[in-house]
Amino acid sequence: MVPAMSKTAPAPANLPTIVASTHAYEAWLAGQIRLLPADLQAKHEAMADSVFPFLRATFYRWMQLYPVVCPAAAAAPKVLAVGDLHVENYGTWRDAEGRLVWGVNDFDEAYPLPYTVDLVRLATSALLALEALRSGCTTNEACAAIVDGYATGLAGVGDPFVLSERHPLLRDAVTSRARDPVAFWAKLGALPSATRVPPAVKWLLQSALPEPDLRFRVAHRRAGLGSLGRERFTALADWRGGKIARETKPLVPSAAVWAAGGADPQLYYSTILAGAVRAQDPFLTVQAGWVRRRLSPYCSRIELAQLARGHDRLKMLRAMGCELANIHLGSRRALPALRRDLAARPGKWLRAAAEAMAEATRQDWRAWRKSVTKT
Repeated sequence: MVPAMSKTAPAPANLPTIVASTHAYEAWLAGQIRLLPADLQAKHEAMADSVFPFLRATFYRWMQLYPVVCPAAAAAPKVLAVGDLHVENYGTWRDAEGRLVWGVNDFDEAYPLPYTVDLVRLATSALLALEALRSGCTTNEACAAIVDGYATGLAGVGDPFVLSERHPLLRDAVTSRARDPVAFWAKLGALPSATRVPPAVKWLLQSALPEPDLRFRVAHRRAGLGSLGRERFTALADWRGGKIARETKPLVPSAAVWAAGGADPQLYYSTILAGAVRAQDPFLTVQAGWVRRRLSPYCSRIELAQLARGHDRLKMLRAMGCELANIHLGSRRALPALRRDLAARPGKWLRAAAEAMAEATRQDWRAWRKSVTKT
């Protein structure tokens, strides 16, 4: 049996401060792609707002903390993992049949990692998000829902979340007022035009549009937190009675590479997509180091705040665990060892790991907030 984790996380005393780690990571990132100072400053400010946005923005720090705070979990078998997983990294898209599909929608940080990285990060994000929402869900309930969904999904052959005849909770959430098309397109239409669009990027966007000579405007959009600071180009056009949008952003090796002090130039975005059990988004492609996708009111993420009742939030968390299993099932050679390891873990191991990482994240957030206040 895998040993139980101590409820008190060891202080990561030998690690650099969060401020030093952030400067070092951003210097590494700037050596690979162009960064936007104003967007990077916006990211730093968002990191100081509250602890949940801080977690979302700092996967690079997570990969420093995790082996120190959760050594037993970090010794688990490896899979091709999402990496930067959290409760707001789930959303919807349309598949080749036009069906509405739900699942993980961002694989920027995909990398071979212990399978527990994804589970613990998802659970930690759930604890911090539910805490901010003052939800009626308990820590134990949230973690139990996630690991139950994951174990159930892992025991089978995979089950994509197609929101046609099934999954009424998810279907109702994604068709709520929060996804009003009028508000969505008004927000995109108000975006400023991009001041610098490389010819290769313009071609990537143009080639994703339904007609080769369609006129379009390229806008600059701030979105997400983990990738905020990087270039992001959004093509906006009117086509046959309505508005359409395509977006592209550059990919870099996972922050897990930086945290380990290694050098692995490989990008795993396409690989993890190809292996996952899902109804694929035909508009989500990777080309020449750029990821490209369609934007629409129903091709975006779902937030826990959209679900009013605590019981619904637990159902959502269970679905998130099951969808994570759909992705890890792509690492077929690792599955026998993964299943044995998961079965051997003591009860409430995920809660203990998530609580430890949540506390380490809070400590970092308080230090970051103090540094921002001083400046």
